[in-house]
Amino acid sequence: MDAAYPDDISKMNNDSTVVVRPAKNIQGSVRLPGDKSISHRYAMLAAIAEGDTKLENYSTGADCASTLGCLKALGANWERDGDKLIIHGRGRQLQVPTAPLDCGNSGSTVRMLSGILAGQNFTSELFGDESLSRRPMARVIKPLEAMGAKVAASDDGKLPLKVTGGNLKAIDYKMPVASAQVKSCVLFAGLFADGETAVEEPIRTRDHSEIALRAFGCEINQSGNEVRIKGGQKLRAIEGRVPGDISSSAFFLCAAALFPDSQLLVQDLLMNPTRARLLDVLIAMGVGISVQQIEEHHGELVGTVQVKGGNLKGMTLHGADSAVLIDEIPVFAAIAPYTENGIEIRDAKELRVKESDRIAAVAMNLRAMGAEVEELEDGLKIPGGQKLRGAEIDSLGDHRIAMAFAVAALRAQGETTIRGANAAVISYPEFYKTLSQLTQG
Repeated sequence: MDAAYPDDISKMNNDSTVVVRPAKNIQGSVRLPGDKSISHRYAMLAAIAEGDTKLENYSTGADCASTLGCLKALGANWERDGDKLIIHGRGRQLQVPTAPLDCGNSGSTVRMLSGILAGQNFTSELFGDESLSRRPMARVIKPLEAMGAKVAASDDGKLPLKVTGGNLKAIDYKMPVASAQVKSCVLFAGLFADGETAVEEPIRTRDHSEIALRAFGCEINQSGNEVRIKGGQKLRAIEGRVPGDISSSAFFLCAAALFPDSQLLVQDLLMNPTRARLLDVLIAMGVGISVQQIEEHHGELVGTVQVKGGNLKGMTLHGADSAVLIDEIPVFAAIAPYTENGIEIRDAKELRVKESDRIAAVAMNLRAMGAEVEELEDGLKIPGGQKLRGAEIDSLGDHRIAMAFAVAALRAQGETTIRGANAAVISYPEFYKTLSQLTQG
């Protein structure tokens, strides 16, 4: 991998590039920044808890920084003390913001925070960057309005979002589309509602909000795909460490999987069952994975994962797996040509409304590297046994596309140039540096 990139990738401009050269294998150990999903939730709940929450290993990504920026604007001050982030909780009542809240590129920030803002007795406006402004918000507007909040958006149901909170009423909400962000939004609003709010999802999604709410002292009842929360509960501050981001680990696990001689150790990694399906899929593909030293931290499982490369088989991802692995699909697709039998992805239409149209982005960039790809409405069909050549890749401003093709480039013939490489700052600013340290040329 080319070393011509700054230590602080946030200093790279929109035309930033990284050059990735072919590798022989992946060797070493890595501790990843805090899980992005958990970091968002801990910060938001800490803001409305009583007391000071102290968190180690909070995510270094720009998305989670956007959440912290919004919380500070709402009067929940925070500071860093070494590796610790200290958030001063305000209890149930936040401060009226003096300006619109900048959510940057973070869909998690705008969707989940809107649930908390629905319970405040003031009006807030949330906006984001160009990419976030294209993403659908109607999915949170509908349940929040049913609970009694007033939510105004643009004519096509997108940002900016104006949320006027007040007295909320509990609802029984059946989600039409599986989304952990929407579920979290309704549960957070349910904290401020009169009565018991129920959320039922069509497919079980990541349960970090339920676990985090319990960690902060809230009573949650769960049965099957339904979660219930009583309004009026007070939250208590916590001290804890955010586990390593398992979605970010997918890039390194898949990189190691490309080479039979690879040996990789990922320490202090999140092992939540709703996210660890990633490991099951890799094992089924022929990757040697063993899990050691599993512990529980505030309800979340954490462990150390040892990875050995192998001959990659193919697979089909569909149904519940597509929902659970929605963030990891881009890197699976990017390495699909190197598998024996290829990879088929279905039931993943949600990828079309992420930071980019990830289905189209993967297909475009794989074709640029010489791969045969069939683009489907809800996924991709990518034959195995193919060889990729180095090419110029366009991230389209999407962090997961940039990182996925940095991994694919490791086994390509010739150099690969990734344009818009700075998109990685959204979730993992240190990504290229870490990958370079693990790569054996």
